Amino acid sequence: MNELTKAEENIMQVLWKLKKGFLKDIVEALPDPKPAYPTVSTVIRVMVKKKFVGHNTYGKINEYYPLIKKEDYFKNHFKGMVSNFFDNSWQGFATFFSNSDLTVDELQAIKAEIDKELKKKNG
Repeated sequence: MNELTKAEENIMQVLWKLKKGFLKDIVEALPDPKPAYPTVSTVIRVMVKKKFVGHNTYGKINEYYPLIKKEDYFKNHFKGMVSNFFDNSWQGFATFFSNSDLTVDELQAIKAEIDKELKKKNG
């Protein structure tokens, strides 16, 4: 799966939230300062070519919608991050967080989620 540029990711965040929208809807939903319509249109056309975005055409107007779920993109992107930054070591990733500025409560909440997942997988 291709990665999104920062501009593409911003637009995908809007499309995931809207579910579908016309160019004007997408531009209106972007944070200020809003990019120009032609800029957003160009980025969306690239995303259509990358198969991240689909569209329905009504005359000369396109309605855009995401072709990939947010969760699927995040999982793939996250795996790449673990591979690139932690030598594909999930243990290294976990160690990074345990050595970070997380509070004891935050670490315990993460541990509780891991324990819950271990329980499910162990039957």
